[in-house]
Amino acid sequence: MKFSTNYIIYPENRILKRAIANAAGLLSADMAAAAVPDTQVAVADNFRYTRGNYEQHRFSSRIFESLREALELSLIDTPATARPAPNIRRDQEPLAWAETHNNLGNILAAQGQQRRDAESFEQAIQCFSSALEEFKQESSPLEWAATQYSLGTANQALGRLLDDTKPLKIAVDAYTNALLVWTRDEFPEEWMCTMHQLGSTLHTYGTLLKGNRQFQKSIVAYKNALAVLDADNYALELTATHNNRAAALHHLGESEENPDRLKEAINSYEKALTVSMEQQLPIHLAVLCRVNKATAQNALAELTNDTRLAEEVADEFEVIIECFSHALQPLCLRHCEEQMDKARSLALANSASC
Repeated sequence: MKFSTNYIIYPENRILKRAIANAAGLLSADMAAAAVPDTQVAVADNFRYTRGNYEQHRFSSRIFESLREALELSLIDTPATARPAPNIRRDQEPLAWAETHNNLGNILAAQGQQRRDAESFEQAIQCFSSALEEFKQESSPLEWAATQYSLGTANQALGRLLDDTKPLKIAVDAYTNALLVWTRDEFPEEWMCTMHQLGSTLHTYGTLLKGNRQFQKSIVAYKNALAVLDADNYALELTATHNNRAAALHHLGESEENPDRLKEAINSYEKALTVSMEQQLPIHLAVLCRVNKATAQNALAELTNDTRLAEEVADEFEVIIECFSHALQPLCLRHCEEQMDKARSLALANSASC
């Protein structure tokens, strides 16, 4: 079926930031200086935290290509005199070799997102698979779990890019593996991040399959993540989890034609909006939550033939367009216009039939 468009929020990728920091020492001084992002940009970035799984804003994306080249060079078995930095030999330093593959995989995946390039994601997945040849759950549990998480995230991004269920299934398995080590009691932050990513993967998986089981599992995973989140320490993550859980509820409600599910989604979007506003996150995130909420209300109005709600939704989208167009991405602005027209048409049709 055709689901409503809703907008997902992606928290920063901590493992990507760590990979960049770990590899930055391979860069020249000039290139390392370029790693600092430009903070003098006058125009707000309305795509921040919406691009995908490889969001990070500590380092400039301009260094990704140089990092990739440096990491690949460090893995080439050539004489030390022919290279600017010593190579890492698997037979001598197997764990360092695996960690380098892990770092390289995250850089490649970030490039895959940047370029919307499936081949980069596939290369990243191969890097993580290579790392897992050395990282074992029994001997290197934390490194193994982190690599499983990275493997899951790259497959999730690839599956979303290609609308392909196979990488998404691999992602679910990889995240499930990571949770064998990252338990809630011992590693609550890592557990929370993995549950969030599992929820995101299952939601995408659900949109590509018949039936509602994946949506239901997604909602449970997000609910688990919420159990360890608080607004003071994890404002962005809490906003994203409420919003993304609402998106899964939203699509489940449409699939089931269930008004109660849509009402749950609306309440969850409202929670995301509240946290975003109270914690003063970038304004476009609050606007996206508001757009999502109004879109779910539109679906509810259509499902229940609620003329009054349709009129309220049309008014809400008009306010969003008039007051917050500066905070909307171009396609989102078009979505708002289409939703406003849809709500008005629904209200008129219902009024005419009375």
